[in-house]
Amino acid sequence: MDERSFKGAYYTPLHVVDKAYDKLAETLGNNWQKEYIVWDMCCGVGNLEVKHSNPRNIYMSTLDQADVDVMLATKTCVAATRFQYDYLNDDITDDGNIDYTLTNKMPESLRKAISDGKKILVLINPPYAEATSSENINTSGAADASKVGVAKTKFAATGMKEYGKASNELFTQFVARVAKEIPTATLAMFSKLKYVNSPTMNDFRTVWNANYLGGFVVHSKSFDGLKGDFPIGFLVWGTNQNLISKNVLNEITTEVFDKNVHPIGEKCFYIVPDAQLLTNWIERPKTNKTEVIPLKNTITPATATKDLRGTKWSDNAIAFLWCNSNDVQQAPRTALFSSGFNGGHGIFINPDNIWQAVIVFSVRRLVKPTWLNDRDQFLQPTEPLTDEFKNDCLVWMLFNGSNLTASANGLQWNGKTWSIVNHFIPYTEEEVNAPGRFESDFMVQYMAGKTFSEEAKAVLEKGKLLWQAYFAHTDVHSVREELKLNRPDVGWYQVRKALQARNASGDFAPVSFKPFEEAYKTLTEKLQPMVYELGFLKN
Repeated sequence: MDERSFKGAYYTPLHVVDKAYDKLAETLGNNWQKEYIVWDMCCGVGNLEVKHSNPRNIYMSTLDQADVDVMLATKTCVAATRFQYDYLNDDITDDGNIDYTLTNKMPESLRKAISDGKKILVLINPPYAEATSSENINTSGAADASKVGVAKTKFAATGMKEYGKASNELFTQFVARVAKEIPTATLAMFSKLKYVNSPTMNDFRTVWNANYLGGFVVHSKSFDGLKGDFPIGFLVWGTNQNLISKNVLNEITTEVFDKNVHPIGEKCFYIVPDAQLLTNWIERPKTNKTEVIPLKNTITPATATKDLRGTKWSDNAIAFLWCNSNDVQQAPRTALFSSGFNGGHGIFINPDNIWQAVIVFSVRRLVKPTWLNDRDQFLQPTEPLTDEFKNDCLVWMLFNGSNLTASANGLQWNGKTWSIVNHFIPYTEEEVNAPGRFESDFMVQYMAGKTFSEEAKAVLEKGKLLWQAYFAHTDVHSVREELKLNRPDVGWYQVRKALQARNASGDFAPVSFKPFEEAYKTLTEKLQPMVYELGFLKN
């Protein structure tokens, strides 16, 4: 991995720069290039400044001397002041203050402009890297070593104490130093949207005082080299850290550009209190001292030893709901397990909170993540939840591909042999022609007396045919070993995978999933708009 990728630094495409300059003219006035001194303290090779008509007003600094050399060789912004400067490490004292005499790299004219309180526009596309992000979390839920330490700068160690988890992010470190150094700067920044509406950035938003002036978001694919699909915001802020009164943000509205930088509408980003988030809606049972086997998949024991979680259970628990973080980006990290999950970040399910767990699971899984809804936060419902909705969600969860509840004997972990029990079978032994007794009939009892919609009943009926098909034959030894089919009370994952293996082998009469898939699709399409109608997400 090269150093630039490690730090999350990417060049700003010129066609995106054009849109940024249009936005600056719209928010700051057509004469902004004359009226503002511009400082880009992470300028790279100067893409953000090449469109500027008044380069004598520009200061361009970058961490890498090689970038300065490129600008000199290519005669980029020759009238601008260009210099090497490590913004997050240079001129920072041990007590977190700024002392330009430590390096004497800062041009005297820029120091004077700052001290004289001149109108300064900080125009930046800072690195996006963070110490822990969705891009460097592995499938076990733990942080990869690839970017550990990336956010350990001198400024983070001394100047980010009030900013909470924002200290993990390089771009918020830039913002925090700007706030300290130039407290009334106008900030125009390309960045991810986490600092706007993520719950982990509450401390940052409490400390940082800014007034939103305007902006746009553009698809990350418009930037060469960026992995993933998410919005990059270009937002313009009027900051004033000297004010006693705090400007409270509730929402911001931006223009939206696709990956080809074509306009496709507007997007509203909401900033909501923690008390309104879905993650704080469900009852969270505490752990007890009962040891259980931690899983990294349906029936696969954990292999990690560092930061291992999921080794303890909870009173009366019947499953563990993995639900990592509260935004749509993390919604795919939602699954149901019959034991602890080695990555943690979840909720024990018991008879008291299962109705809430069903809804949390379904709401998170029903909406497909897109590049634009990436940072949308799941919210607590604003409308009453009907029994029909609750029961529809129950059936939808039971037959979802991320319902990984299962049963198995003979699992090996930590020098012991373990068993897991499936409490989520919606049928009796007689209904599916099982050869033996299910250890748990919790779900049958839980569903007894409930009234199900026609759509839910269709899923249950078609699903029953698949369970019956599973019990009609015995699988070959290799499949039984792979899926741990050594108990009657198998889970939906095991049933589905066993039938798929039979179909692939050609040794059994093929079993069609199509009738079930059509019924499940109908139920899905019924529930999806209700996620918005009931207030779990805002349009």
